Amino acid sequence: MKLDITRLDANSENFSQQLQQLLAWESVSDASVNQIVTDILSDVHKRGDQAVVEYSNKFDNTNASTMSELQLSSEQLQAALQRIPERERDALNKAAERVRRFHERQADSSWQYQEDDGTVLGQKVTPLDKVGIYVPGGKASYPSSVLMNAIPAKVAGGGGVIMVVPTPNGELNDLVLAAAAIAGVDQVFTIGGAQAIAALAYGTQTIAKVDKITGPGNIFVATAKKAVFGLVGIDMIAGPSEILVIADGQTDPQWLAMDLFSQAEHDEQAQSILVCADAEYMDAVEAAMQKLLPGMERKGIIEKSINNRAAFILVEDLQQGVAVSNSIAPEHLELSVEDPQALLDSIRHAGAIFMGRYTAEALGDYCAGPNHVLPTSGTARFSSPLGVYDFQKRSSIVFFSEQSASDIGPIASVLARGEGLTAHARSAEYRIKK
Repeated sequence: MKLDITRLDANSENFSQQLQQLLAWESVSDASVNQIVTDILSDVHKRGDQAVVEYSNKFDNTNASTMSELQLSSEQLQAALQRIPERERDALNKAAERVRRFHERQADSSWQYQEDDGTVLGQKVTPLDKVGIYVPGGKASYPSSVLMNAIPAKVAGGGGVIMVVPTPNGELNDLVLAAAAIAGVDQVFTIGGAQAIAALAYGTQTIAKVDKITGPGNIFVATAKKAVFGLVGIDMIAGPSEILVIADGQTDPQWLAMDLFSQAEHDEQAQSILVCADAEYMDAVEAAMQKLLPGMERKGIIEKSINNRAAFILVEDLQQGVAVSNSIAPEHLELSVEDPQALLDSIRHAGAIFMGRYTAEALGDYCAGPNHVLPTSGTARFSSPLGVYDFQKRSSIVFFSEQSASDIGPIASVLARGEGLTAHARSAEYRIKK
């Protein structure tokens, strides 16, 4: 077992082309997946609960007859919370508190102002009525995903959070259920896949139609979310997890080796990139990776990820390193340097920025406080982390007095007639004092 890490030089003639090849990733879906998802969505839309039950029995090897058998009560969630070891319960509670405290600062509020002529303008902020969160199940359990999706939704103050989580072979994960209890999830259904997305998007006899669906899933879940977007809101279509580390060559090489592994162990398509001006230091990090790999539980996945998608990029200095990072727009960016604050203003595109040698990205995954649902595949150029703002919507407030409507009306009239929309113009003109 040996790592073969791609080396790039930011000053080489063909660097841009090499970098684009390295970053290339095919988005979700193919024709067969699309057809399967389309059929499931259509069937659930038509038959509701019964279709969801049948697909759950088929794909998750359950044996349910009605949707009520696939719903968990609040008592079951609380029982799971009490069953888990005290150490895990304490960790979940402390992580949830940090996540809640951070997101409470994001909550927006309504505002208005009045102009001198009596016009009142403003913005009304309203939480979404209902949201659905998808939590992966099966081989892995993600209680952290429950906290990161449910807590900002609850902070937003909406009407309810519905969680769906597949339970293959009927196996429940107590950590996931405990996290749901702590986060205040209102309803939990043990369903997954495209059928769960369909149930949330269309509603069934048992599951209420939601306004937005968030949370990660497999290719069928991602394809289904993409298909129902427009009928409901979604958070994003996430690609493989990514980390980019800008290093000044003074951090313990083993620390960065493990930071790079922490993304690589997600799956074979995850991407780990180190950017540094010191080639000898990069050699030391690679040596640490080679030494540590045999002891990693997910070494097979890490090896494939590193060999297929990782890179060490040599730059002239930290400023060029920042420029390379901005061109990549990574999901996670570690500034493993002596003075990360000095670089911060130059960072334009990153999902989350981890400042300094001691700030491992893994802390952000679980308990730092900011959300770990982040834009991937370069979408940090125009997207933001999941937050309370994703579970709120805004309505404009407009009020004109008799006098201000008369004063402003001619402006609307001129512009409307310029666009050839005479009904618009006359609507404004009716309110102009003669």
